Amino acid sequence: MGDHGIFATVNHELFLLRHGQTEWSVNGRHTGRTDVPLTAAGESQARASGLTLSSLRKGSALVLSSPRRRAVRTAELAGLVVGEVTEELAEWDYGDYEGLTTPKIRETVPDWTIWTHPVPGGESQEEVGARADRLLVRVRAALADTEVILVGHGHFSRVLLARWIGLPPSAGVRFALDPAGVSVLGDERGVPQIQHLNIVPS
Repeated sequence: MGDHGIFATVNHELFLLRHGQTEWSVNGRHTGRTDVPLTAAGESQARASGLTLSSLRKGSALVLSSPRRRAVRTAELAGLVVGEVTEELAEWDYGDYEGLTTPKIRETVPDWTIWTHPVPGGESQEEVGARADRLLVRVRAALADTEVILVGHGHFSRVLLARWIGLPPSAGVRFALDPAGVSVLGDERGVPQIQHLNIVPS
């Protein structure tokens, strides 16, 4: 998997915002295509994430959101104006495992994790990584002119973090992203950095 100019200097920061809590995220159910709403707590988290972003941002931003309503609603409650809704920011497609918890999957596939095993009927790790790379190429071009905020999901955002710093998609396992958590990506003299990771609403 190529790095697509991963060491090109960017002029502005990239912000990742995971959507707020849903009933399925509380229960540990894999939530890809299913369009579940935020819980009341998730809506409060989303509002608070807007304050976090305001304290970190320096100027105007291009805001891209996943089409799932949990992401679009999080953006709205955070006070963001979404410039584009795109499937490029959709969550990992969990295929046959949609709606299942990891313990349930492990009843038939011992030791299964999204980072180490296939996903029948869904996206492979390589496909998710390639999608992240395509999105980052577009984002890096935009960062020449403006900050960018990506409003999306847990697993896919963790892959974005890994790919930003040139690691394989499987390295996403090393990054924690809580509901409504904010991460900030930038660089130092052309070397990609994670400047802030998983700032959660207080």
